Amino acid sequence: MSEYDAELSHGMHVVHDGPPQAPPMLLVHGSGASGASWGPVVPTLAGRRHVLRIDLPGCGKSPPMKPYDVPVQAGRVAALLDDLGLRSVTVAGHSSGGYVATALAELRPDLVGAIALVSTGPGLDAFLPQPVVLRVMLAPPLGPLLWSRRTDTMLRKGIRATAAGPVDIPGDMVADLRGISYRAFRTVARGNTAYLAERSVPERLAALDVPVLVLFGAADPRWDPSSARRYDAVPNARVELLPGVGHLPPLEAPEATGELLLGLAAKDVGIPPVGP
Repeated sequence: MSEYDAELSHGMHVVHDGPPQAPPMLLVHGSGASGASWGPVVPTLAGRRHVLRIDLPGCGKSPPMKPYDVPVQAGRVAALLDDLGLRSVTVAGHSSGGYVATALAELRPDLVGAIALVSTGPGLDAFLPQPVVLRVMLAPPLGPLLWSRRTDTMLRKGIRATAAGPVDIPGDMVADLRGISYRAFRTVARGNTAYLAERSVPERLAALDVPVLVLFGAADPRWDPSSARRYDAVPNARVELLPGVGHLPPLEAPEATGELLLGLAAKDVGIPPVGP
C-alpha cells in the first residue's frame, strides 16, 4: 500500500491510495467514524484500485459544516468526484455511510458504477436494542456529560461493543473519533433517521439501475442480521453474510471484505476479479 496524496476538498479530508489510473473506489465511513475505519481493508484494495477514503464534514480531519442531512452530504461527495473527474465509481459505505452512497446514486447516477453496503440497516425497524455501553456514551442524559471526558479506553470499549469478538482497532480511528463533537454526532444521527423514515434503502435501490453488494456480519449487534435479506428484492443485488462477524466487517474480516469489494468492482468495470 502506498498513500500518495491527502487533501481537503469541499470540506472533506480525502486520502488516496493505489494507482491513480486504476478503477476508482470510494469508501464512506459510518456515523462518528472516519476514513481510518476502512484502513485494514486498504491493503487488499490498493494494488488494483484507486482507493479514496473521505472524512465527512465534522468527522476525522474534516471541519464541521452544516447541514448534515444525507442528501446534502451526497451532494458534497458528488462535487468532490466532479472536481476529480471521476465517473463509474464503485462506492462502498459502512453502516450509515451506505445511506450517503445510496443518496449519491439517487442524486447523480452518472457518478456511481456500483454500490456496496456494509452493515447498512435497511429500515428503522431493523435497529436492535443497543449495547449498554453505547447507550450510556451516546444518549442523553449521560452522553453529553461523558462526551468531553471520553478516554481512548472508553472509545475502544464502545467500538468493541459492536464487534462479535476480539478486534484490533487502528489508533488513527480512535484519534479521529475524539474529534467529533456531541452536537455534530447527534445531528448526523437525526439526519440518518430522517432519511430512513422517508423511504427504506431497498425501496430506494430498487428504483436505480446499479449493481449492489450487501455485506452483513451474521452476528451484527446493531442491526438485525436477518434484515439483510430485505435487499433480495433489489434487482442486481447480491447479499453476503459473514459468519462470526459483527457490525465491523472492515475491522473484523478485512481481507474477506476487500475481496468481495474487488469482485463487485471487477464486475462493474468488466475485468476479471482477483483470484485467491
